[in-house]
Amino acid sequence: MCGLAGFINFPEAEKIVRQANKIQQHRGPDGQHQWIEGNIAFAHQRLSIIDLNGRADQPLIKGNLVIIFNGEIYNYQELKDHLLQLVPDIQFKTTSDTEVLLELYRYKKEECLNMLTGMFSFAIFDTETGILFIARDHLGIKPLFYTQIGNQFAFSSELKTLVRLPGFDKTINLTSLAGAMNYLWVPGSITMFEHAHKLPPAHCMTIDTKNEKISPVIQQYWKLPQTKDEQLSESQLIEKLDECMQATIARHMIADVPVSCFLSGGLDSSLISVMASKHIEKLSTYTIATTDEDKKAEQMPEDEMYARKLAKEFSFDHHEILINADIVGDLKSMVYTLDEPIGDPAAINTWLICKEARSKGVKVLLSGMGADEIFFGYRRQKATLIAGNYRKLPSFIRKIISGTVRLLPVKIGSKGVKLTRWAKRFLSFADLPVEESYMRSYSYYDQSELQQLFKCDISQSYTWLRNQHSTFFNQFRKGELINQICHTDLHMFMQGLNLSYTDKASMAASVEVRVPFIDRLVVETAMNMPGSIKYKNKQSKYILKKVAEKYLPQDIIYRPKASFGAPIRSWISGDLQPLVNDLLSQSSVNKRGIFNYDYISKLIENDRSGKEDNAYRLYQLLTVELWFRNFVDQ
Repeated sequence: MCGLAGFINFPEAEKIVRQANKIQQHRGPDGQHQWIEGNIAFAHQRLSIIDLNGRADQPLIKGNLVIIFNGEIYNYQELKDHLLQLVPDIQFKTTSDTEVLLELYRYKKEECLNMLTGMFSFAIFDTETGILFIARDHLGIKPLFYTQIGNQFAFSSELKTLVRLPGFDKTINLTSLAGAMNYLWVPGSITMFEHAHKLPPAHCMTIDTKNEKISPVIQQYWKLPQTKDEQLSESQLIEKLDECMQATIARHMIADVPVSCFLSGGLDSSLISVMASKHIEKLSTYTIATTDEDKKAEQMPEDEMYARKLAKEFSFDHHEILINADIVGDLKSMVYTLDEPIGDPAAINTWLICKEARSKGVKVLLSGMGADEIFFGYRRQKATLIAGNYRKLPSFIRKIISGTVRLLPVKIGSKGVKLTRWAKRFLSFADLPVEESYMRSYSYYDQSELQQLFKCDISQSYTWLRNQHSTFFNQFRKGELINQICHTDLHMFMQGLNLSYTDKASMAASVEVRVPFIDRLVVETAMNMPGSIKYKNKQSKYILKKVAEKYLPQDIIYRPKASFGAPIRSWISGDLQPLVNDLLSQSSVNKRGIFNYDYISKLIENDRSGKEDNAYRLYQLLTVELWFRNFVDQ
């Protein structure tokens, strides 16, 4: 795991690569290096995980090829053996996956991409042909941002590196901002800036640097197969998934440094931890704990109790990190770390855990992320199915239910009323057609509300957001609602939010997070399965729970679903109030000139009175204002 940056046709290239190494140093504290030849300049920051020797430092130069690489290729040993059979006289000078990747590209070119099992973004430059080849992994685990400034081209692991380039255009992308408010994250390959982009997952880019005009050619190299495992019995599917998970965990344990685990006490991280413990003598695990006061305000479950129980049963070296509102002092730096406005405080949890793990010498953590997306584990997914039955009720009954719930408070004093909160959320999308209903289930505004928030017309931006969602919803197994929902989350929620904040927050602490559930082979296995095996007998993640029965106690497997979040409602109504009053004051909002102060004032008033749950809306508004101060004003 590392960081990278590359530049074409930039004067003062040495100054620019040094700046890139400084900005992204947290991604690679074990060494920052550079390479410059002609109009090409590479910067690389190394976090040593495989082959700790300096011989594996990057940029790695071998013959006519130069590579900078961020990520891990878990099957690199098999690929190395393949290469040695293909070209017996290849001489390897390192034991790194980087050199294997370079040689694989030499002989297979872009065909190498679908031979890779891992997470990656990389660039390879051919000094003879002048061709620059850039690629990003199949599911977007590793980031790759790029921009073009006239005939200059730049790419990097973090957006903040591009923003600091001479001549970078800071024009805001209105659709990105609308998406950030609607979802709490920026969707797709767009960024907050009109002239900066993300290379989409499963895409590669080719640039002929000898051309007078720099003109990148982007193409997709992989799509999720539409095959089905409908001929297999339930027991066969369980066995297939179990074998796939065992093989994946074994691959993810490959490292020349210790590997540890996130452990929330939920199904996903517990299963990963127990399976990983089969490959290590004493597994260390890390979890977040919250104060009793915050639990009361949020009606949060006792996650740490379950984590402690599992750790004791399996003799893990377990660590708890208490999260409280003191962390908001780091909010400005967290916004800068994340590159884009992300209104989910789970990023704070990730950073705290990685920071604590790193203080104990840990460089690699396994995460249970991704299971909810591919196995139908989110409450809103299940709620979308329930909404189908709700729409069958007579309209007068739905009106009575809606009218009653609208009057109920979401908070009484300092205590949150979870059922009311859930009911109001459910009714915000339950009456809508299924495709629109699912989009609204994880949106924080409907179109009318979002327009009221903004001063300018956002109708075109909202149309783009709706069309993007519709594309992902309808391009996979149309008519199979459960798999359509999983496919949408895989490409929207997981890539736009979870993978984005995990990479930035973990790398800010110089820690690599590996995500076994998002291994390409696991995703293909899961998405080949019928939806009926993912949601069965009113059980979400049915098949994963059946696999877990071989490894985990029943009360861990079948405990209520808990989110990997922070007590944001408690903070917004308590310790964050002064920040809300400051950053969302009339003068501050009007000075920015983007949002309607009267509407924001109403959001604050209704949240504080307990009439509405606007905590995440307000938290994202804070995040956006801090983002502007970090990335635009300076």
